[in-house]
Amino acid sequence: MRVSARARIVGWMLAVVGLALSVSIFATWSVLLARLDSRINLEIGNEVDKLRAYVHPETGHSFTALDDLLDGYLSVNTPDRWETFFSIVDGEAHKVTAIPPPVRLDTDAELVADLAEATEAERGTVESAQGPVKYAVIPVRVQGDPRQGHFVVAIFYERHRDEIVEAVSTLGLSALAAMALSGGAGWLVAGRVLAPVRLVRQTAEQISDSTDLTRRLDVPGNDDVAALAGTFNHMLDRLERAFVGQRRFLDDAGHELRTPITVIRGHLELMGDDPADRAETIALVTDELDRMNRIVDDLLTLAKAEQPGFLTVDDVELADLTVSVVAKARALGERRWRVDEVAEAGMPADRQRLTQALMQLAANAVRHTADGDLIAVGSAVRDQHVELWVRDSGPGVPPAERERIFGRFVRGNGRTGAHDGAHDGAGLGLAIVKSIAEAHGGDVKVTEAPGGGAKFVMTLPLRQVWRQW
Repeated sequence: MRVSARARIVGWMLAVVGLALSVSIFATWSVLLARLDSRINLEIGNEVDKLRAYVHPETGHSFTALDDLLDGYLSVNTPDRWETFFSIVDGEAHKVTAIPPPVRLDTDAELVADLAEATEAERGTVESAQGPVKYAVIPVRVQGDPRQGHFVVAIFYERHRDEIVEAVSTLGLSALAAMALSGGAGWLVAGRVLAPVRLVRQTAEQISDSTDLTRRLDVPGNDDVAALAGTFNHMLDRLERAFVGQRRFLDDAGHELRTPITVIRGHLELMGDDPADRAETIALVTDELDRMNRIVDDLLTLAKAEQPGFLTVDDVELADLTVSVVAKARALGERRWRVDEVAEAGMPADRQRLTQALMQLAANAVRHTADGDLIAVGSAVRDQHVELWVRDSGPGVPPAERERIFGRFVRGNGRTGAHDGAHDGAGLGLAIVKSIAEAHGGDVKVTEAPGGGAKFVMTLPLRQVWRQW
């Protein structure tokens, strides 16, 4: 049977509290009973001592008859609550205290006869209509009086025990009331504390029943439950990014691959038996397949940029990175290649991804410049940030295009020829550069280069605990 977390928390709380109260009540019961036994024994001993003190010669009391001693003592000594005194003379009950006891013991001939046989002070317990009675019998003799007397002290143990039972019962009822109140309070508190958990469950169920990943939990506070809600929101953020990336990948792939597939299919359907026509068609199909392969590789790179493991972080020397990029980029075209500036610093980063981004920017610059034009690569550290840039002396990028060109499958029209790949590009190069910069915790932008042209700048934090994207 399914039991809610709220009920289990309150149930366990009541179980622990109930166990603690039970142990406490039982311990109180045991202690009170032990004290009752001790108190009754002390009371009996005290009555024996008072009788002995009463007949002691130093008190000034002189007795010539047993009756005078016993009657005189009973007249001056009043029993406490649930006590009774009576005397025995020659085996028969003689006199009882004026305060009526719960039950008359002096009327029990058998008990009186048994007590009259005591030759020294004795203690014991006897059953009565009012339960157990603890007693002490003290033999008494008066010089010159041949009769044998006994003084009996009786304490009704059951009546004292009933008082303890009543007190413990009251304590138990109070404990039950306290448990009921604590249970109600615990139910309310548990409901408030677990409300975010229920919200997490309900949100997860709603997400499971739909594809809406935009819902978030609003849980105030700084406790563990609020932290759980925050973690759940972060998980939803990652899931939403993953689903959006997946959907965008599918949309991009379907949109961009549809054209070359259509071209290839159309030419294959129209291909004749003429060798020259077949060779031309095969060359065109091969070119389209190569373009499809580049598109797929770029799309996979963009998809990986949003997944764990995209970066392999290591120490990167910026000066070495800058010089090596220029050396590799020289093979891209006959341009005036230059190193603007090098940063004499290191940073934790993915060297291969940074090289990929800079080479992409360099290739983009080559496509928008002519032989002999200037292309420069540089790096610098400014305000605890690293700047990596590639600039050229080409036509530049209009201000209206500077944000848009970093989108996927976007081709600018501000230069001579299509931006980001000219006529053979898919419009993914700058999107890849942007993904690499963001994976490092930075960004990329394009500005106007000094003297004209475009300057693409990646700005990265110099010191950061890198996200493992």
